[in-house]
Amino acid sequence: MARQMPDKDGKNELHEDAMTGDGRIDMEIIEGLFFAYRDFVSDPDAILEKSGFGRAHHRVVHFVNREPGMTVADLLDTLKITKQSLARVLKQLVDSGYIHQVAGAEDRRQRKLYPTRTGRELALALAEPQSRRIARAFEKMGPDDRRTVIRFLAGMQNAKSD
Repeated sequence: MARQMPDKDGKNELHEDAMTGDGRIDMEIIEGLFFAYRDFVSDPDAILEKSGFGRAHHRVVHFVNREPGMTVADLLDTLKITKQSLARVLKQLVDSGYIHQVAGAEDRRQRKLYPTRTGRELALALAEPQSRRIARAFEKMGPDDRRTVIRFLAGMQNAKSD
């Protein structure tokens, strides 16, 4: 049974002992994911900061480069963000010359997204330090561990509703 958020009127009892999860919660993996994510995004964050961009820009540039020609609707579905959030980020990337929008051939209202050469270079610059970090982690693992990691990460994702 999932825990509910505590009442705000609850007691403000202090706990001086570390939370362990009582064997029901895997604190080691939770912390590992926190620290891995923090470090995984640190290199791209530093690169993005120079352009005044953030992690939302990184995600857009990444997925548009992975699937050139994807529609704005596809990107919204992939990122699970609001149109308003995407509109601001996408406008900055288009205005800065990293992404190009093209009206759909059949439906002129449809907007297809393509990286520019500058957008491709940015995506590679952001991915290279992350790829090095991944390669370094796999150096310490066996040949079958990559498949295990991929299965683990897939298992952590919400099921796709097709």
